[in-house]
Amino acid sequence: MKPKQKRKVKPSTILLHIVLVLGALVMAGPFIWMGLSSLKSFEQIFAIPPVWIPDPFVWSNFTESLQAMPFGRAYFNSFYISAIVVGSQLLTCSMAAYAFAKISFPGSKVLFILFLATMMVPMQVTLIPLYLIIDWIGWLDSHLSIIVPNALFNAFGVFLLRQFIMGIPKEMEEAAIIDGANPIQIYARIILPLVMPALAAFGIFSFIQSWNNFIQPLVFLSSTELFTVPLMLETFKGLYVTDWPLMMAGATISVVPILVVYVIAQRHIIEGIALTGVKG
Repeated sequence: MKPKQKRKVKPSTILLHIVLVLGALVMAGPFIWMGLSSLKSFEQIFAIPPVWIPDPFVWSNFTESLQAMPFGRAYFNSFYISAIVVGSQLLTCSMAAYAFAKISFPGSKVLFILFLATMMVPMQVTLIPLYLIIDWIGWLDSHLSIIVPNALFNAFGVFLLRQFIMGIPKEMEEAAIIDGANPIQIYARIILPLVMPALAAFGIFSFIQSWNNFIQPLVFLSSTELFTVPLMLETFKGLYVTDWPLMMAGATISVVPILVVYVIAQRHIIEGIALTGVKG
């Protein structure tokens, strides 16, 4: 047997990996600093020169941050709001995407372009009209003010799922029509099972967006028992003093669900984005 030749590594490949590692460290830097700061005392946070490694590690910051404010209630609020918003968006966006991709009706292209145009309008522009509508309905200081507007509309989700559905062969739909299936049955029995990778990717994006939503709870909610996690973190900031160690500990805890979701489902994110960009 011939000896196995060692594969030569090109200098450009080494340089590329060095650049990628440095870029990863830069991106992870704020998260590392947040995690280390959550274990520091108040004096170590403002020490000059900066204290990189806590000495000693103040583990009590985590328990104090959870006890200082009703974080348990805030976690429950964020979880159930995110779950309802994600489930509703998956249903409404997939139905709209199927209509735009497979059902021909007058003005469909114009309507889809207008639908996408809403992505260029910042959420802050529509915040005041939305506030007036919610106040008129009587939903202020209620979770309905956060759930309903986000659950009914997501132009990005419609666009993402439409791109995937357009790649499904038309022959499958025609075969179902020959067998007597109506559009609802085609959507439920053919389209939905085939778009699961795209649904998984969009569901993760939707969960992260809903979990990190701050501006809407800040404007619409006033009762502490209704606060979500991002809004509860804001309560650590006082008029004159901010308890940075407790805030960093709370922020570290709030990031854990997003990291867990991403680590578990990162394959679905990559697969869903790759597949939705095949055909447009």
